[in-house]
Amino acid sequence: MDRSPPPFFKQGPSANARLAFFSILAIVLIVIDARMNVLAPLRQGVGTLLYPVQRVLLWPRDTIATIRDYTIDVGRIRAENAELRRLEAVNARALLQAEQLATENAQLRRLVDMRERLAIRSAVAEVLYETRDPFIRHLVLDKGLQHGVLPGQPVIDPGGVVGQITRVTEFSSEVTLLTDRQSTIPVSIRRTGQRAVAFGGPEPGRLELRYLPANADLREGDLLEPSGLDDLFPPGLPVGRVVEFGPAAPNTFSRAVIEPTAAIERSRLVLVLLLDRSALPEIPEELVTRRPAGRSNRR
Repeated sequence: MDRSPPPFFKQGPSANARLAFFSILAIVLIVIDARMNVLAPLRQGVGTLLYPVQRVLLWPRDTIATIRDYTIDVGRIRAENAELRRLEAVNARALLQAEQLATENAQLRRLVDMRERLAIRSAVAEVLYETRDPFIRHLVLDKGLQHGVLPGQPVIDPGGVVGQITRVTEFSSEVTLLTDRQSTIPVSIRRTGQRAVAFGGPEPGRLELRYLPANADLREGDLLEPSGLDDLFPPGLPVGRVVEFGPAAPNTFSRAVIEPTAAIERSRLVLVLLLDRSALPEIPEELVTRRPAGRSNRR
């Protein structure tokens, strides 16, 4: 029985013959190209024609790689940025602490130098906080009865007089500042020696001299110091400088506005002079001026 395809489907040599022919042709072309390199222009032309197709086919791969690299770079940059911000905060905190320590060290050196020059037993105290009452000017210190601090003792800083201890507990104390409205201190003008009394001024952070004669010898820039009449503040300590002087009203007494030389609003360290006022000698009774009994009821 004949199983060959009908004549209509017979087209050329058989498949085996074609395979053998093309195999031999490929081998011959390979040998010729290897020895004479005659197919190089053909390869170049085919490569040139196929290059756009190759780039199009490679575009998805390159796009994915670019997106992956971008994502990695963004994550790395964000991590580095966060680390740099953390280091900046740490360095800024360290720098502020170093500056604060340097300032406190310089202030402490000035306090120690002042204590040596005064030759008075004293204690260095740190300002803990300022009282919250808006009508008084008080500071709370970290030294109290356990450290020899007593009410009435003066408080100074490298710039001059700060105030006076008015309340004491076992481990802390309260200072009434010179600028408090209830505060007074007898002073003298260093240039002329004229004595007066300085009051806490109505202006924040200022003192004032009240009831001065209209012709008082006082100038702007004059330095005030304790007069020593209260036997409390050692003479020679700066109190403040005159920044304004003039009549309080026409044909009345004059007044002067004083700016304290001490850093009252900025001091972190102060010096408490440990003066024991109870140990001061009492005034003999015969030296006390008495009013004659016969004049006690007369006007």
